[in-house]
Amino acid sequence: MASRRLLKPALFICDLQEKFRSAIWEYPSVIDTTKKMITASQILKIPVYATTQSRTKLGKTCSELNLENVVEHVDKSLFSMWVPDIQKHFRPENGPHEIAIVGIESHICVMQTTLDLLANGHKVYVLADGVSSCNPQEVPIALDRLRREGAVITTSESFLFECMGNANVSEFKQVSALVRDTKSETKSSLETLCKI
Repeated sequence: MASRRLLKPALFICDLQEKFRSAIWEYPSVIDTTKKMITASQILKIPVYATTQSRTKLGKTCSELNLENVVEHVDKSLFSMWVPDIQKHFRPENGPHEIAIVGIESHICVMQTTLDLLANGHKVYVLADGVSSCNPQEVPIALDRLRREGAVITTSESFLFECMGNANVSEFKQVSALVRDTKSETKSSLETLCKI
């Protein structure tokens, strides 16, 4: 069987909480992309790490996100997800990982998480169809800065196919079926969150 292109992928889900549902621009699109990425992570056996920001004040993770198989689901006060409970899974001696990130807000928690991951030698893929902010104008500015800092700005589908790298990997048919099944949600997320 063929080997994958990305050998140490991980998925970070940043602060997708109930209280933000009415505040974040195009929040349903972010949730749809995140649901797809969680399902794909289960298929591809990609470890998932999730956080909440001040859970007692801002609420639990959104109920439609199935986080029962996450490696860590950490509450934090730092804006960055790069907290000790997550850092311990990414020891320097294990080498760099390829980390995809979805969540909110693009210019705060996603930004600071990405900067910390880059500073620690990881390759970071910010999924443009899976991040947002309260003010839509913040998003392109944040993504532009992160690109200049060294992050890869891409889409969920692009990341999944790069992760596999070969149609002969055993999970290809399942991931392709997921992509087909979520085609309308992906199109909607791209149209709203990835306007060129």
